[in-house]
Amino acid sequence: MFHRLLIANRGEVAARLARAARSLGISPVGIASEADLSASWLEQMDQVVCLGPASAKESYLDPERVLQAALDTRCSALHPGWGFLSEVPRFAAMVRQHGIAFVGPSASILARMGVKSPAKEAMRAAGVPVVPGSVGLVASPEEALDVARKVGFPILLKADSGGGGRGMRRCNDESELTEAFVSARQEAEAAFGSGLLYLERYLTGGRHIEVQLLGDGYGHAIHLGERECSVQRKHQKLIEETPSPALTPAQRAELGAMAANAARTLGYENAGTIEFLRAPTGELYFMEMNTRLQVEHPVTEMVTGLDIAAWQLRIAAGERLNLQQSEIAFGGAAIEVRINAEDPTQDFRPSPGKLTAFEFPLDLGPGTVRVDTHLVVGDRVTPHYDSLLAKVIAHGATRDEAIETLLRTLRASKVEGVHTTIPLHLAVLDSKEFRSGNYDTASIPGWPPR
Repeated sequence: MFHRLLIANRGEVAARLARAARSLGISPVGIASEADLSASWLEQMDQVVCLGPASAKESYLDPERVLQAALDTRCSALHPGWGFLSEVPRFAAMVRQHGIAFVGPSASILARMGVKSPAKEAMRAAGVPVVPGSVGLVASPEEALDVARKVGFPILLKADSGGGGRGMRRCNDESELTEAFVSARQEAEAAFGSGLLYLERYLTGGRHIEVQLLGDGYGHAIHLGERECSVQRKHQKLIEETPSPALTPAQRAELGAMAANAARTLGYENAGTIEFLRAPTGELYFMEMNTRLQVEHPVTEMVTGLDIAAWQLRIAAGERLNLQQSEIAFGGAAIEVRINAEDPTQDFRPSPGKLTAFEFPLDLGPGTVRVDTHLVVGDRVTPHYDSLLAKVIAHGATRDEAIETLLRTLRASKVEGVHTTIPLHLAVLDSKEFRSGNYDTASIPGWPPR
């Protein structure tokens, strides 16, 4: 096992990975920008390296500075977390070339799955259905129009190298396509350095369902069940739960087996997630693969009892995944809400500031509660980075029990000094739409309040 681990990330990600490292007897080493140097989460590290200015490009997104931090502190492994450099093939290759274990898949897998067209082709070859659309890229508005006429409107133009909704445009008919193509290409070029686009049919009323995977690099891969991630705003997830209320037990088993087989076919190593879009008629189509740990992994940990982050480290150290699919037991239901420093009543305007109160009760039942955070009272939420304050995860014997536990916890929580998204989550969790399990990505159930 590794002696020292560089955690190439910040905030809640870094705090989570430090806990996993310590559970295995590994010393966590942190990095920080100048803006983060006084942050309380750095106290969880045995050593901290200052990378540079507040700008992410000059600190957390600078591969040379991050790698040098690992070398200077004699770390034998580096965990990128999620975001920042976690899915950059060149960075993974650089780390390994310097004799440091990269906690994640190979650079070749990162490159293949990080670009949507090759990823779709790889999934087709593995027997996974993909959303009807272009086979490869569309080079011009005229070519996009030709494909759109074949697959049928509405369609989505999507950036080949990106995510998070950037470089994405919905077109309801032919008249919208040319302008949308130009604007999507420009946005993709600005965000990802590549304006390449592909086209998919837009499935109205679809649901976002993803499968958590573990592969060990020795040809063995398993799934840890699915997560429902359909409560979204501008393609950004707000609430995640497992199991999905949209699937039957038979559908769940079939989907998991298909995803695990795809991971084996790819020769996938470490933790990853295959994301699917479920059509209103029930068909499931591949959307993308996230070749890293996901923000929402705690809901899976709550129902399986496994520490996914610790397994990442064990796999990266060369251990075999000594778990068989039949040994994975799924117990109850779990739901996660992301608490952000944003004002949902003001179009989710960011709300930086100093935390004057920060309390989440853990014992209000009827289920159990886990809070993943990196903050304490007195910490300052800066405008430089992601506004995530905490993830609150509730587990119950049933979905209703998990919902009730989460509602009780959020109602009794006390966060002052910044606006938060707690009012949004309370409205969603208490809405008829969410409680019924009959919701999709088209709108946020229960929000805005009527």
